[in-house]
Amino acid sequence: MDVPHAAESGNVDPDVVELATKIFAMARAGDTASLDAYLSAGVPANLTNDSGDTLVMLAAYHGHAETVACLCRHGADVNRLNDRGQSPLAGAVFKGEDAVVRTLLDHGADPDLGRPSATEAARLFAKEHYLELFERE
Repeated sequence: MDVPHAAESGNVDPDVVELATKIFAMARAGDTASLDAYLSAGVPANLTNDSGDTLVMLAAYHGHAETVACLCRHGADVNRLNDRGQSPLAGAVFKGEDAVVRTLLDHGADPDLGRPSATEAARLFAKEHYLELFERE
């Protein structure tokens, strides 16, 4: 279940949890326009769920480059690891999301962060084009 990290203490209004759940779903679905409106209204770009996944992580893993770019414009941290030590870039490499990989790199993603890192994932899954891309960055 997607709940904000702060909600784990049980001191968060259920309406806030419901809204956060809706926002996480927007990131997963690539609903860039709606997400942009919420971010413009003050929702934190680094909102994190109970697994430590940021909105960028969810959008990247589900292949939504435009949504990732929107989050970056709002100040999202592309190098923030989730609770399992995974980076958004490694997730995009694993899924083979070329446009997302490029977008993350354009916004400063580090291919050597996390375990496995994006570089390690590219090696593990024989995605040589990513290794070449990382070398050029």
